[in-house]
Amino acid sequence: MRLSTLRGWLLPAAAGLLLAGCQSNTSASETASANGNTEAAPTDTASVPAPKDGITAALIGQHIKVLASDEFQGRRPFTAGEEKATNYLAAEFKKLGLQPGANGSYFQAVPLVEIAGEPDSTATVTGNGKSLTLKYRQDYMFLTEREVPTVEIKNSPLVFAGYGVTAPEYGWDDYAGLDVKGKTVVVLINDPGNAGNDTTLFKGKAMTYYGRWGYKYEEAARHGATGLLIIHDTKPASYPWTVVQSSNGGAKLHPQTPDHGASKVALEGWMTLDAAKRLFTMAGQNYEEAYTAANQKGFKGQALGLNLTTTLHNTITRKTSKKVVAVLPGTTRPKEYIIYSAHWDHLGIGPAIAGDSIYNGALDNASGCAGLLAIANGFVQAKEKPARSIVFLAVTGEEQGLLGSDYYAQHPIFPVASTVADINMDELLAFGPMRDVTITGYGQSELDDYARAAAKEQNRYVIPYQHPETGSFYRSDHFSFAKVGIPALYASGSFDSRLHGKDFAEKQRKDFEEITYHQPADQYDPKWDLRGAEQDARLLFRVGQKLASETTFPKWKEGSEFKATREKSRPM
Repeated sequence: MRLSTLRGWLLPAAAGLLLAGCQSNTSASETASANGNTEAAPTDTASVPAPKDGITAALIGQHIKVLASDEFQGRRPFTAGEEKATNYLAAEFKKLGLQPGANGSYFQAVPLVEIAGEPDSTATVTGNGKSLTLKYRQDYMFLTEREVPTVEIKNSPLVFAGYGVTAPEYGWDDYAGLDVKGKTVVVLINDPGNAGNDTTLFKGKAMTYYGRWGYKYEEAARHGATGLLIIHDTKPASYPWTVVQSSNGGAKLHPQTPDHGASKVALEGWMTLDAAKRLFTMAGQNYEEAYTAANQKGFKGQALGLNLTTTLHNTITRKTSKKVVAVLPGTTRPKEYIIYSAHWDHLGIGPAIAGDSIYNGALDNASGCAGLLAIANGFVQAKEKPARSIVFLAVTGEEQGLLGSDYYAQHPIFPVASTVADINMDELLAFGPMRDVTITGYGQSELDDYARAAAKEQNRYVIPYQHPETGSFYRSDHFSFAKVGIPALYASGSFDSRLHGKDFAEKQRKDFEEITYHQPADQYDPKWDLRGAEQDARLLFRVGQKLASETTFPKWKEGSEFKATREKSRPM
């Protein structure tokens, strides 16, 4: 799962497509339903007997065990772990008799650039006759997308710009009256409504794309800023500082661009809430008062009267990663495609925690790839073969910004207009069978109805994602397909354990996010109960079977920000 964004999409000319949709009724339905079910839960606790369809917990566990083993070194792109993971997936698809995706190959190249940045061990803030020394990793994480050996930030004036958002449809502009050219902007995490102080702002509790950090970097660049620093606050972020450290330290991957990153801000970074409070105190201001002001309409940003000095030293490597593509051709409509997607990559080898430096990524996302293989096995074993072609897509670079899925969406092997839907898997959970089917992005498309029908077969019920404030709709590969108009489904059991109830499920989810997520602790455990993962894989398999048997294409619902894009590529 991604703590990231899609880069380069919200360009000024294109901003209206997504941002106008931020007021859509569909996303509002997820917000309105976040605290309750959209339908009644089944009154009994019995699971429906599992059919013998080739999708089993044992098979899913077998694949997770291999992909998340230490031998695969955390599956970071450009490493031996990439070769092992992609070769394993291709070999397994080949064993099942699936055809390669294009040009006789199971691989599609994805050109990327790796920037291994080494920030100075300290950064200095000066002003008001004082000096503040901040420490790398403890107080800040800095990086850059500029493909240059050295990025030097020298006495760059710091400017507080609230949330760093320019949103005309919400009557909001944090940059109004601010000159940030050549300066470093300091902003709050998420968006004004998401802060929860005034739920009438933006989408209230549900995060908009304005809350994603990639948008904030891009908006700062559009205003000519040298850098942008996000103040990390664990509660609204929904993840601790350790995740910021593990996700932003060391080498980072980015798309190769013609200008080699020159259009990006020179400095992208995060600082802890404690460091931010010290900074505001040094500026003669109270952080809490500044925070309160930033959450009110008519907020005016201001210079802090402080200057930042720091340096990043970079090693630049341009390489090609790859995604794995396998196809089960359709029997009667082979040129219409249903895509199942999951990312194979994780973080690789990083700082040791409790003596372990391999970030195995078992649930995130060896489990999704195991789901791909299990579903492929289900289609192969099914007596009735799909009329439409089924594509299995294991993408790269998700942990670095949805890079592989975005590259596929921009350079599709199979035409976007002929692609029926994307069904995405990211983190199949391991704490037993679930009563709920949680849809992230509920209300967006008719795929909700397909998921509901499949859920009823399992005596389950559909609910929206219960924590829309985390912006999860923008954090996994399904979003890359949605932004080019392909209806996308991202659904799994998450919040209601069939055996132990909602409190148990919430604790398991919370423990994963706070203790295991993006840490070496995300390892395969033979004691896991993967019956819930089996359920989810089977549910998504059934959705694909239904889509494959039809002649119609599922639609985005009225008000969805993706509807217009789909209708351009595929007029209804």
